[in-house]
Amino acid sequence: MSKISYLKRILKVYLTNTESYLNFWHEDPKPSEDITPYNLEEYYMTFEDKAEYQGPRDKNGIILFNYHGDIGTQYNPVAIAQYGLAHYNIYSKTNEGYNFDEAKKHADWLIDNLEENNQGILVWKHDFKWYYKETLQKGWYSALSQGAGISLLVRMHEVTGEEKYLKAAEDAFESLEIDTDEGGVRYVDNEGNTWLEEYILSPPTHILNGFIWASWGVWDFYLATGKKRAKNLFEACIKTIKENLHRYDTGYWSLYDLSDQKMKMLASPFYHKLHIAQLNATYKLTDQEEFKEYEERFKKYQNSWFNRKKALIYKAVFKLIYF
Repeated sequence: MSKISYLKRILKVYLTNTESYLNFWHEDPKPSEDITPYNLEEYYMTFEDKAEYQGPRDKNGIILFNYHGDIGTQYNPVAIAQYGLAHYNIYSKTNEGYNFDEAKKHADWLIDNLEENNQGILVWKHDFKWYYKETLQKGWYSALSQGAGISLLVRMHEVTGEEKYLKAAEDAFESLEIDTDEGGVRYVDNEGNTWLEEYILSPPTHILNGFIWASWGVWDFYLATGKKRAKNLFEACIKTIKENLHRYDTGYWSLYDLSDQKMKMLASPFYHKLHIAQLNATYKLTDQEEFKEYEERFKKYQNSWFNRKKALIYKAVFKLIYF
């Protein structure tokens, strides 16, 4: 993907009324109200806006994203998992058949499309090039899609009892235990911190929102299976997030990632709000005060007119320089 193609696509998406994938991603992020840490019930975010997605679908009703430009219309495994979770949440409250069918159909797509990467690890591939720091080649995979997919699959197993969902979740979970240089999505740094990487790059960038979502998938797999290794991995991830939250705190806004560059990658207003929602849900899952503390701190930043303007200007300059 050339930089010119990237800029054309981004400008079309951001500066026109063209329907795009951003209509799905940039929802109003809300943590679920009734989070039950030890039960596979409603997912930890509502995804209520995602359930209303009106974009393209394939002949089987699976959602597609129109990325425009040289990417075109594609499946996105993260979106498919989150869309399924959105409808699972509604089904868990209403018992409506339509919502169950939507969740099941998208969970079945995940089963059918779990495939080996170049190192023999089962992953959900993104079959298009993507740009983040560098061009990710077709077939890239992510801890975010692995975690979100697992979260949907284990819930479908819980409600249907069909073993195919648990089997696929077990297959997908393996990638979360394998280091990035061996085909997995885990990275252990020199201090012994365990990270789950949204994008597989060297050096790793430690994207906060993707890491948190992936860690929830680890917890859900533990709830579904009771396997100690899953609990150990979740605890290692939570320890890493908790002990590194200060690194995402600029004193007036949150960072999107910890990539090494002169200008740090500040979170957009959407991602800053997402961090707040994720920290709220993670506090409810773990009862660890650090998550509540940073949720409140990031809320204060968001409520400050000066901080919002400062972050917006900084982000605009960052985009001009690095993208």
